[in-house]
Amino acid sequence: MDEVDIVVIGGGSGGSAAAGRLAADGRYSIALLEAGGSNDNFRVKAPGMMPFIGDAANWRFETVPQKGLNGRAGYQPRGRGLGGSSAINAMLYIRGCAWDYDHWAALGCTGWSYADVLPVFRRCEDNERGADDYHGEGGPLSVSDQHSPNPGSLAFVESAAALQFPRNGDFNGAQLEGVGVYQVTQKRGERWSAARAYLEPNRRAIDIRTDARVERILFEAGRAVGVAYVQGEMRKVVRARRAVIVAGGSFGSPQTLMLSGIGPAAHLRDHGISVIADSPAVGADLQDHIDFVAGYETDGAPFIGTTLAGSWAMGKGLIQWLRHRTGPFTTPYAESGGFAKTRPDLERPDVQFHFVPALLENHGRDKVKGHGFSCHVCVLRPESRGTVRLGSPDPAAPPVIDPAFLSDDRDVQTLLAGVKLMRRILETPPLSDYRGRDRHMAGVQDDAAMIEIIRNRADTVYHPVGTCRMGADAGSVVDPHLRVRGVEGLYVADASIMPRLVSGNTNAPSIMIGERCADFVKGDLA
Repeated sequence: MDEVDIVVIGGGSGGSAAAGRLAADGRYSIALLEAGGSNDNFRVKAPGMMPFIGDAANWRFETVPQKGLNGRAGYQPRGRGLGGSSAINAMLYIRGCAWDYDHWAALGCTGWSYADVLPVFRRCEDNERGADDYHGEGGPLSVSDQHSPNPGSLAFVESAAALQFPRNGDFNGAQLEGVGVYQVTQKRGERWSAARAYLEPNRRAIDIRTDARVERILFEAGRAVGVAYVQGEMRKVVRARRAVIVAGGSFGSPQTLMLSGIGPAAHLRDHGISVIADSPAVGADLQDHIDFVAGYETDGAPFIGTTLAGSWAMGKGLIQWLRHRTGPFTTPYAESGGFAKTRPDLERPDVQFHFVPALLENHGRDKVKGHGFSCHVCVLRPESRGTVRLGSPDPAAPPVIDPAFLSDDRDVQTLLAGVKLMRRILETPPLSDYRGRDRHMAGVQDDAAMIEIIRNRADTVYHPVGTCRMGADAGSVVDPHLRVRGVEGLYVADASIMPRLVSGNTNAPSIMIGERCADFVKGDLA
């Protein structure tokens, strides 16, 4: 019989961390099921190839039409294959602020305060700056500075500083507010995904099964005992003697739970699925950072572009990367940015900037001729809440994603204020010395007109969370040890468990969650 101690569903950021730490313990046999491939190729490893990684590593989900976005369907890229979204993202290493985790604890998530999670973040890290009160070295996740940032990205920092935005050399240190150049999850100039950090060192101790599409979790007497999946043309079952960990991300994890009979009972019955546990919060509480991207055209260098000169520069950069793993091809594209308050009375930043030294349209899917720069601004703590639901009982069908973007007017007003702040920075020297021409809001000052442009252009900045919410209340999906309520032997280890969205990028917190899940499983099985 195909049987192991622990089955992990999903080889993304949380799943890789959980499986790697459990395997390193040496006491358990582990099978990891990943629907995608190995992601062990040049396009994934070379940071500058991020726009060209391709469909094989990306689920490329879409939302339902969004009323708050003037009826547009949003784009929801999610990593597919080992490493998950850490294999296709911009590699930024951001944790959020201390208040985020203290707030989780105040909501009933005992053991998740900043003092609780900071040691886990530190043990994850191998930061090239070395260890201090906030950072670690020697951990599996390589974190490095950017050694070849674009001059335009540095100009963004200088322009913001000229407007009295504080400089911040470490967004994961004593404070979040300020502007600077982001640290990245890279090692010696290569992308350092969660799979490279946690799975590769433990490959002999983990039975990694790629191209394995999970159909459902199997239960006996209310306990998770295995997983049914499809690999190639074969339907298979792997039994789990001790535990099953779900780590499919904020879209995949609720989908897997619902397909397995855990979710809103009426919704499951509508799809002919037998109810194992009525859990209305499964697929609810979807939160995401709604984001607006500005674009400014320039006459050329130093910005990345599609002209002959731009292509020649990137070609030389690729050769440099292939030879030395240095140069402009180490770019994460979102090179600089920061965190700001849209009102002076706020206690903490409510918007984040990502500056990109290239023109972006439609998440990079539409190619723009010429040179220029772009800048994102997103709402850090959105009030809008959405859902993930089944569109079909077929596990191969995509989930129905409805973030309900800008359905709460408070998000509209925060994003509007953030756009105004961003425009001030982009139109201040030294960045304005490049004579950028605003592609979307030139001359627009009226709030109503700006809001209309925002609704026509805003979309995700790729940070969905909350669909398997953690809490102490009976209505939460998982308890503070990440155990799924209503059944035994089942855990969730990814961003879906976040009760509230953190103030920043979600990859580092997802890895931390996977590490903590491994701790909890080991404690429960001891």
